Amino acid sequence: MSKPAQTKQAQGVLLVDDDAGFLEEARRTLHTQGITNITTLQDSSKIFQELSEGGHSVLILDWVMPGLSGADLLPEIVRQHPYLPVIILTGVADLENVVSCIKQGAYDYITKPLDANRLVSIVQKAFTTEELASQNKKLTGYLQGQPLEDPECFSDIISCSDRMQSLFKIIEAMRHSRQPVLITGETGVGKELIAKAIHRSSGLRGPMVTVNVAGLDDSMFSDSLFGHKKGAFTGATESREGLIEKAKDGTLFLDEIGEISVQSQVKLLRLIQQNEYYRVGSDVLQKSSARIIAASNANFEALFESGSFRQDLYYRISAHSLHVPPLRDRREDILPLAEHYAARIAQELKKAIPRFSREVRKSLRCYDFHGNVRELINKINNAVTNNRSGTLQLDDFPGLSTGCGGLNNMIRRIGSNQFVLHGIFSEFPTYEELELLLTEEAIEEANGNRSAAAELLGVSRPTLQKKLDLCDSRKWSGAKS
Repeated sequence: MSKPAQTKQAQGVLLVDDDAGFLEEARRTLHTQGITNITTLQDSSKIFQELSEGGHSVLILDWVMPGLSGADLLPEIVRQHPYLPVIILTGVADLENVVSCIKQGAYDYITKPLDANRLVSIVQKAFTTEELASQNKKLTGYLQGQPLEDPECFSDIISCSDRMQSLFKIIEAMRHSRQPVLITGETGVGKELIAKAIHRSSGLRGPMVTVNVAGLDDSMFSDSLFGHKKGAFTGATESREGLIEKAKDGTLFLDEIGEISVQSQVKLLRLIQQNEYYRVGSDVLQKSSARIIAASNANFEALFESGSFRQDLYYRISAHSLHVPPLRDRREDILPLAEHYAARIAQELKKAIPRFSREVRKSLRCYDFHGNVRELINKINNAVTNNRSGTLQLDDFPGLSTGCGGLNNMIRRIGSNQFVLHGIFSEFPTYEELELLLTEEAIEEANGNRSAAAELLGVSRPTLQKKLDLCDSRKWSGAKS
């Protein structure tokens, strides 16, 4: 048995056949296509011991062998390793044999003598299948309440939102994938921070290299990404490596991908499909080992209709697709973010960390922040810089109260011929509806701390817990003991 050193990220193939010559032929065929994490095994009795050690994404198993044959082994392999794709080797194109394999749970089959193209194609498809199955298995575990495996990867992102936590879990589920990722979301939601979290979670050895491709013409795009050879154009007095080379064994993050020219899209498509490129002015083919992550706030359907973005490139860069929700859809993150940046900015200015008045906290929560986290940071920066009292008031946030119609409507008086809560309830509210509103407001005012919320409401914590248990129509996110 020959076995390479295992790496955490490599997708491994286990080849089991009693014919040493065939094993070497298959190993060489896969190796020439970049599939190098290959273990070969002639003794089929050792297969379960080998599988128990892990590191195998695909199993290629001969159907007819001395001792334990593929027919003997397949049912137990499927039972013990249900997510492992098993490719059966059979000496003849026997339809009955093939049907039997598939019925017992085999992923696919290959006939001997070996068809190199079919072998590589099936193994690559099986890698994708195993990867998706592994992700689904992990996500199922998360849905059943398992915590993040490595929360440190997301330490730069301030969030207690369930939607963001779900996004983090998806990132962890795809941590071993090397397929391209497309991150979408409005301007200012933190797409680059998500890209950094993906890179950290992946465990790649190389760096993450970022380039904003918006505004780059085709020549600048090619020179920036691919580099150039000395003398390639006027002024090219020295050879220059491109960003792809700098991102070797790491991540190349292409921000504003929806803005690149159609000519550049063709070159990027080849890079992603073949992991190959040419430096400007050179005919020497270069290999890329950088994973591609792209981000955009563009409407790709509109780009397709206008012909300004290739659909085949879109499908290539969105092998994994993540959408970052806007801040107005995760309002429970607003105050933690505001307090975090207020503290950081105050420290930079060598000022005491300011408090937030009750009015400011309420206004921040109901403000829509169309510029998302970036707009929030700008408002906090302006407020902390100009504040002198140590407590941030509405006067420190010009325009903040606009758009807070719900808050303004709440303070209407009966003299206007409308009851006080008309801005929230279309009809006169019941005690149950008012209790639900008060409980929600207390939870938000206390930043999810139930003990503090109970104190605001003037009830005990067990009483508050009972009220929360009765609110079946409301999901209390961000609440903590």
